[in-house]
Amino acid sequence: MWKERESPLRIEKRFEFDQYSKISKFMGKIEQLCKESDIYPNISFGKNFISLSIFLNNKEISDKEKDFSINIDKFYLED
Repeated sequence: MWKERESPLRIEKRFEFDQYSKISKFMGKIEQLCKESDIYPNISFGKNFISLSIFLNNKEISDKEKDFSINIDKFYLED
């Protein structure tokens, strides 16, 4: 579940991985989606996780941002 945060307004989610190699594959999928959708989240990662923050331009999440987050979730479930 993506969490809504304020100051600044954004949605965030942390994805856990059991192998570092899966992080690289996931990041590649995120990179392609960013280019296609023109949404560039803040990304942080460590040995077994990736955290994404999507900063919202409006007071609520747009359809474009919803679709982006749904696609990220699908990528995660594929692995």
